[in-house]
Parts: sequence; C-alpha cells; structure tokens
Amino acid sequence: MPEPQYDLVVTGATLLTGAPATQVIENAVIAVADGRFAAISAADPDLPPPAAKRTLHLPGRVITPGFLNIHTHANLTMVRGVAEDLGFAPAYTPGIPQGHMVTPDEAYAIARLGALEAMLFGSTLINDTFVHADIVTPAMAELGLRVWSCGRIHDVDFSGVSVGRWEHVDAIGDRTLEAALALAERYEGKSLGRIGVQLAAHAPDTCSTPFLKRIAQAAEETGLRVTTHLSQSKVELARIRERDGRSPPELLEEIGLLNDRLLAAHCIHVSESDIARIGRAGIHVAHIAKGNATGATIAPTHKLRAAGAKLTLGTDNMHADMVEVMRWALAVGRIQVGAVTADWQPETVLEMATLAGARAMGLDDRIGSIEVGKQADFVVFDYRRAHLTPVTNALGNLVHVAQGRDVAFVAVDGELVVEDGRATRVDEEAIRREAAQAIAALWTRARGG
Repeated sequence: MPEPQYDLVVTGATLLTGAPATQVIENAVIAVADGRFAAISAADPDLPPPAAKRTLHLPGRVITPGFLNIHTHANLTMVRGVAEDLGFAPAYTPGIPQGHMVTPDEAYAIARLGALEAMLFGSTLINDTFVHADIVTPAMAELGLRVWSCGRIHDVDFSGVSVGRWEHVDAIGDRTLEAALALAERYEGKSLGRIGVQLAAHAPDTCSTPFLKRIAQAAEETGLRVTTHLSQSKVELARIRERDGRSPPELLEEIGLLNDRLLAAHCIHVSESDIARIGRAGIHVAHIAKGNATGATIAPTHKLRAAGAKLTLGTDNMHADMVEVMRWALAVGRIQVGAVTADWQPETVLEMATLAGARAMGLDDRIGSIEVGKQADFVVFDYRRAHLTPVTNALGNLVHVAQGRDVAFVAVDGELVVEDGRATRVDEEAIRREAAQAIAALWTRARGG
C-alpha cells in the first residue's frame, strides 16, 4: 500500500476560510502536509477522502482560521473578577497585585494559565507583554500555540505609578530595553517559527520622551515591530500634554514611532486631528472591544478605519475569549453609528480576529486564513449544541452566539494542540493548580499580608 500523501485530512465540516475569494465551503475536505494546507475543496460524493496518516470526520462542526489575539497580558489573569470593576488599568490601580510584585516563579505559573485559556478558546497566536518575558515566553510556547512576547519596556518606576508618583529612571529604561533586545536575539523566529518578539513600549506616559526615541532607534536598527498602549486613558493624555505639550499620537509621530509597523492598543481618547494623524500613518489598532466597554469607554473604530487605520482585535487582560471579543466589537461598532450597516458585519470582525491580525504581525503570508500553502493553523467549533442550532448561517452563529468553550480542536502547523476540548501537550489541572497558588500569594502580599 502506498504511503499516505497527507499527514491529516479533515472532512465533513463547514469551512469559513477567512480568505476573500472563498468564504464558506460546506462539507469541506482539508488536507495538511508538512504543517501546511496542501488541499482544500468541497467533498466529491463520488470520491473517497484522500489517504492520510490521520483522518478526522467532523460533521456538525465549523472550522475557522486560528485567532490572533494580538494584544494580551496572560499574567493579568491574576486580577480577573476584580480589576474589571475598578474603572482603571491594573498598573495604575493601588491595592491589587502589580507587575513589579510578581516573582519569576509566579510569572511562569500564571502566564501558562493565561496561555492555556487563550489556546483552549481558539487563539493560535498571542502577542503578550508583561514581566519576566525571558521565563514566560518559552513556558507559554510549550503549550503549542504561537507566542510573540516581550517584557514591558519603560523607564518609569512602576512602584509609584499607582499612587500618582511619576519618576523616570535611566537605569530602569536601560534594563527593560536591553532585556527586550536580548529576548529578540534569543527567540525571534525560533521554535519552528512559533516564537517571536515585538518591542513592547509600554505607553507614552510610562516612557520618557528621550527613552521613546531610543526605542524608535532600536526598532529601526533591528527591524522589529513595536507594540504599545496609545491614548488609553485620560491620565495618559493629561500627563503627555503637561510633559510634552502635545497629544500622545502627536508625540509618537514626532519621534518616528507612528507608522505602519506600530501596533497600538486602545486609541480611545483621540481627537479628530489625532484620528487623521493615526490614519495617515496607517498604524494597526488593537481594538479591545470588551475590555474598553467594561471600563465605560469605546474606541472610535469607524472613524479610525475611515481615516486609514487598520483594525485588529485583542482581549487585553482578565479573559482570553476572542469569540466574545468579536461579538463586542460588532455591537459597540453598531452603537457608535446607531445602525446596522453593510460594512460592519460578522465577516468584518472575523477578519479583524484573523487575517488583519496576521498583517499587524507581519505574518499574513503565512497565517491568518485557510489557503493552500499557508501554515495549517485552524480551529474547530462544535455546532452540535442547542445554542448553535440551527446552522442557517455558520458565520452569523459564530459571532452572535458561539463561545470560546465551543472549541473542540485547535491546530498549529497541523499539530492538534487541543483535541476534544483538552490541551494535548500539558497537564491542564497542574497548570490551574499552580497558577491559583501563585495568584493567592500575590493577593496576600498586595493586601499587606
């Protein structure tokens, strides 16, 4: 008998390709070889499926590209259920665990929990920033998903920020930038292309102006992309106006960071001139639809997009369900314009969660859609459930009523890293137990225990 041509063949499911040419294929046949999509078609009733080392027959399921969660902080699962109701970002809020409190061992345990959650909910790539990146980057990648990571780059002393003390220290900037560059030297493009680095300039207010210029120079010299928080709070606006006499987007434009290689999260508190400036630069905006709305804010997504900004999606912190984020993005976008419009539909937010995210990472030639030749990252949703019946419109069901916990399989490079809703490489219970212990210790210290 001849050797099977393919490593994996999936049949019977409905495919949402994420590629503009073919959006939906009923009763699809997907073949994977050497980690890439080798063949994609509708099933021929007169032909058997192609031979493969493994075949999955999945009627009643829906397959999508893997989600790219391009702005997240896996370690901030440590404040979930609390920080959402404080009205401000954790780093700026006293009385709760802060990044500078987290030990390396705690970061290792908690980051694995955040990465596990993201992967189980269908994220095949996370772009994560926080602390102890040298430790958490390989720890998260061990789960099997793609991990772009960087320690937060700043020169502010974060121990004072939550109580209103803003002190920029050269030594802190030297340490955080050097650590980021060392991380890139060690991991960029490693682990079969499943690990990468973006320079994570924390925010304009937590980086002094001279230090932001150093980051811009480092990005130019290394070719690394930059990710940051931009116009995320009124405190940031007031701080930059007082310090630099301009808005945060004006400051980044002057420094040379406002360009099409910048991924900026939030972009909430922006003026009309800021929106025009952001649009001209063609930056990628990480829209944090749920997190922002939870904090009583909404980014002006329609205006940003009309100006030329490229919209993507991220969960930010406290949760990692990209399906929920798509739903929130769709809803808050419609609230802004007061109407359901033809250009803001489920396919819009699916692209933001997949192919647009790949473009922001510089990876759209490799991932972000299900097309022959691309790396085989995909997610299988189980639609054999009451809340997903009937399947009149698979994409509509996905965005309006599905949940991350409906994910049954997740593949990265054709490897099933989630199977029947369970991670295949790691012990989920051990990850949950170790993270819970680490988080309990952090809360004890934060409360003065």
